[in-house]
Amino acid sequence: MKALFRLFMLAVTLPALFAGCSEKVEPTPLTYSQILTGTEKKAWRMVSYQIFDNGKSDGVQNAQNLFAPCEADDQYVFYANGEHKFEYTNGPSKCDTSEPDVIFEDSWTLINGNATLEFVIPVLGGKFPWTIRNLTENSLTVEYFFPDIEASYRFTFNSTTR
Repeated sequence: MKALFRLFMLAVTLPALFAGCSEKVEPTPLTYSQILTGTEKKAWRMVSYQIFDNGKSDGVQNAQNLFAPCEADDQYVFYANGEHKFEYTNGPSKCDTSEPDVIFEDSWTLINGNATLEFVIPVLGGKFPWTIRNLTENSLTVEYFFPDIEASYRFTFNSTTR
């Protein structure tokens, strides 16, 4: 009887001892900000745009149609630092050799609850609250809905950081 009791106690306590020794590894999904910035910073280039007016659009347009060829490769750089640094930088081709690499600096804001990303798109002349339509490791699509009219601008960017 004692042997059976010892065997029972061993069967109950042994698994309890080893249960505390194992570490359960659970993957952590990337957040919007991690996808947007990478681990330190991530650069994006505008590749297309679409204008909606009263629910109608002429379709997706090549973003290079908005810019001079020397501006079409400019990049939007989002930093993963606490200040949420944002840079608009010259791409590989500059319009003038005296232009700085960083055209201007600002900050970005992300509100996960409604997937709103605030940053500057220079061609529009200001910082706007963009609704994130799509965000993957390689593609970002944002849209701004005008508050007083039934119209919106949609821009798609591709990551240039590999």
